Amino acid sequence: MTFARKYWIVLIISGLATFAFAQAGHENHNHPPTEQHADPAGHPQTTETTGENAEAGHPEGAHSPCGHSVSEESEFNAGENAVHHIADANTIHLWGDAYVPLPCILYAPEHGWKFSTTSTFHAHHHGSGEVAQDGYVLVHGNIMRIQNPAYAKGEVKVDDYTHKDTTIDGKNKTLYFAVINGSCNLLDGKTTYDGGIMGGGITSFYDFSITRNVFTMLLTVLILFLVFRSVARSATKTHGHAPKGLQNFIEPFYTFIRDEVAKPNIGPKYEKYMPYLLSAFFFILGLNLIGQVPFFPGGANVTGNISITIVLALLTFIISTFSAKKHFWEHTLWMPGVPAVLKIFILTPIEILGIFLKPFTLLLRLFANITAGHIVILSFVSLIFIFGDAGKSTAGSITGIIASVPLSLFMMTLELLVAFLQAFIFTMLSATYIGTAIEEPHHH
Repeated sequence: MTFARKYWIVLIISGLATFAFAQAGHENHNHPPTEQHADPAGHPQTTETTGENAEAGHPEGAHSPCGHSVSEESEFNAGENAVHHIADANTIHLWGDAYVPLPCILYAPEHGWKFSTTSTFHAHHHGSGEVAQDGYVLVHGNIMRIQNPAYAKGEVKVDDYTHKDTTIDGKNKTLYFAVINGSCNLLDGKTTYDGGIMGGGITSFYDFSITRNVFTMLLTVLILFLVFRSVARSATKTHGHAPKGLQNFIEPFYTFIRDEVAKPNIGPKYEKYMPYLLSAFFFILGLNLIGQVPFFPGGANVTGNISITIVLALLTFIISTFSAKKHFWEHTLWMPGVPAVLKIFILTPIEILGIFLKPFTLLLRLFANITAGHIVILSFVSLIFIFGDAGKSTAGSITGIIASVPLSLFMMTLELLVAFLQAFIFTMLSATYIGTAIEEPHHH
């Protein structure tokens, strides 16, 4: 097989994952009706139907009807801190007010496309933008849209961003507002196609931006392309000789996947599926490893995002299902030698359910293990702030450091093992499902 044929599937995986991830992320909320009010400048403002207007004397929104300021200092919460750091964002935070600008590709049905970068929002330390651009704002590193049509075009300064918890249709929701000229403006999260299962739904805009996780995927694909291009050239030049350098490092992985995963589970026709198995293994491994780096360009929780694992599992499901032989479908839908009653009411329904449960367990295993590892590490780091009372107690902070450092190092070592292990398990199970689907009947 040529190099291009072996590894082109890496690009397909990345492309599908990028598209899926662009449609998943922020929680969407069902908002209460709003009414319009005019500020002294003549711009209508959006406030809640309670009739309460944001107080002009409280531009920060900390105690206004809009709720509490997103930049307001609050009691340290280890759980919220961990979830915030593993979530995706439209920006990559370096330190202080320094951010890596990422491309913004936004679409609102009534206003068309908008192309820019996150630098246009003038993000500050909390990852929130100081200005709104054509109705879009940046809140804690995530792009949202102002519902008020008065701000659909042009640039306007945002005084503050606030949030408020409320109950709508028996469900707890968090509403976000942009405080402009002293008045509240309700914000929309981006559209997500989750059917409301994870709180998402159709909103006023779609976000196809290159987020932190998408950036990490593209970076991983680029690294893999350069690595395997170098290995392929080296293998061509040193054909018939012992491998050296990078080729010597990569070949054992290739040999392992071929001899210990593909051949035993798929059988004689394993070569047809090697491109996918190798691509899946190195793609997942690359994402897992770069996610272990605690600073730019690492740190993204890509395989810990269920949108990515869904696409990966879906590829395995499609390949195994469309490769399935008559023998597989016969023993799945209508097993020979079994009474019809058992087949109709017990065995066939279970087998059909199993077809869909296999990719589900595949995506859930990868997602849960990677996410859990990141949360545990962040929880150990949070001990410093818990014992130190968020910096108020020096002795407590020192105690937290003494407890946190060895635990975090141990967990990071374990995470390094998990990075390889989860890539192997995903590839192994994919090969098993494919092998089961194409298995030939045994004649005795």
